Amino acid sequence: MSIELLLALPVMLPLGGAAFTLLLRHYARIQLWIAILTLLAIVTVALVLGYHVIQDGVLVLQIGNWTPQLGIVLVADRLTALMLLVSSVVTLSVLVYSSAQTVSENIERTPVAIYHPTYLALVAGVSMAFLAGDLFNLYVGFEVLLAASYVLLTLGGSASRVRAATTYVIVSLLSSVIFLAAVAAVYSAVGTVNLAEMAVRLDGLDPGTRMILELMLLVAFAIKAAIFPLSAWLPDSYPTAPAPVTAVFAGLLTKVGIYAILRLETLLFPASQTSNLLLVAAALSLVIGIFGAVAQTDLKRVLSFTLVSHMGYMLFGIGMTTQMGMAATIYYVVHHITVQSTLFLAAGLIEHRGGTTNLIKLGGLQKLAPMIAVLFFIPAMNLAGIPPFSGFIGKVGLIEAGIAYDRTSGWLLIGISVLTSLLTLYAIAKIWNRAFWQEPSEEIIARDVPLPRMMGGATAAMIVFSLALTVLAGPLMTYADSAASSVLERVPYVSAVLGDEAAEELEYRIDDAGQRLDGEGREVEE
Repeated sequence: MSIELLLALPVMLPLGGAAFTLLLRHYARIQLWIAILTLLAIVTVALVLGYHVIQDGVLVLQIGNWTPQLGIVLVADRLTALMLLVSSVVTLSVLVYSSAQTVSENIERTPVAIYHPTYLALVAGVSMAFLAGDLFNLYVGFEVLLAASYVLLTLGGSASRVRAATTYVIVSLLSSVIFLAAVAAVYSAVGTVNLAEMAVRLDGLDPGTRMILELMLLVAFAIKAAIFPLSAWLPDSYPTAPAPVTAVFAGLLTKVGIYAILRLETLLFPASQTSNLLLVAAALSLVIGIFGAVAQTDLKRVLSFTLVSHMGYMLFGIGMTTQMGMAATIYYVVHHITVQSTLFLAAGLIEHRGGTTNLIKLGGLQKLAPMIAVLFFIPAMNLAGIPPFSGFIGKVGLIEAGIAYDRTSGWLLIGISVLTSLLTLYAIAKIWNRAFWQEPSEEIIARDVPLPRMMGGATAAMIVFSLALTVLAGPLMTYADSAASSVLERVPYVSAVLGDEAAEELEYRIDDAGQRLDGEGREVEE
């Protein structure tokens, strides 16, 4: 079997699993095992793809043997393989966690039968977004994961949950409309939506037209990634969902938006004038997000605002458009997917034991639930960037990239990044002081609820995975650097999809006098 055929499995396996689990809706335990085996298979496929992209470079699957210009193309490079692996590990751990929690604490009101099919459909949409080799199927991937997220967000049907989901749905539909309009505009301008072919043709457009197309796509992706000032919807939407649902949303859905922005700014619009705009958005996201977190008194809202804030770190690396910045961003994305998801799982454990996530009402959990204290403390320190955790390594990588960038904007963002890290530590300390150190109420003392082993075990497994990012930081940073080099070069991607002739056209263009010019407009000797 050709190794390229494996590219279809991260999409087809969860879709097939969703169909089977829907048919078995009256057999919850069988549903669970089908879902777990499906995600284990995707983890295995991601590992195999990672090995082969290291050995062979970019892998391409042309569905139905249609040409890339006409058919669906799935593409995997080092970045894609890494994102597939991390996302599949996180979704597997969260699924195990949710199997013990039964999706929410209100078991009777939660339609568990549709949870597993919807969850697997979400996984299929995420995988499709990572593998899509054309703009329209990237849109399809987004829509599949968003449609599934609408269902997951409203499970249980409480008034607060439906109200929060309404905001989420309206904002998501708005971003989808902008995205679809951008797809139509791109096709009108260059006659294709294939990403590799777009990379070749967009260079020949009028700069004003290119800027309009880029800004339309950037706005659509920035809404999905919750980049300030397009992030107001997130803190109101995520805290109302069950802990496992919020963990997946916080860890993965926003990162799909960041992944799309990274592809946009490297493959389609390299060396764009919007880089300064991205750096401004990064600074605002860092500052506004962390100030919002400091002001909150609910655990989930604190974590939601830190999520908005830390998206700024990733945008910082992308905005510099350097290999060091991209490599640090890729590492930080992997770190943040893992740690942010783990923190929301830990928040679910706190809610399970204390009956609330309101920090004013919590207290004494260090003595009452020492295991939960440990499971929260480790990822919290990681998020704050305390050495030697992966958060510290990722932030140091971004600071080093900012120093090498050596511009006023870079130095300013370095200062903002350090301030944000300190304020993140302050927000974590506030959570720790109120939830774990302050005197517990009689109600919490009387609420002696045992910690389900599967919930604690899944959270612990995520912590182990996050610690592995620290232990393997050297090889992972080397891998991230190679992935950054690949996405910035563009030529390997275009060559794999369209062939060497198209790659050469991307590398050089001909001016009106017949002279060959490189990507920066310099004359090239024949």
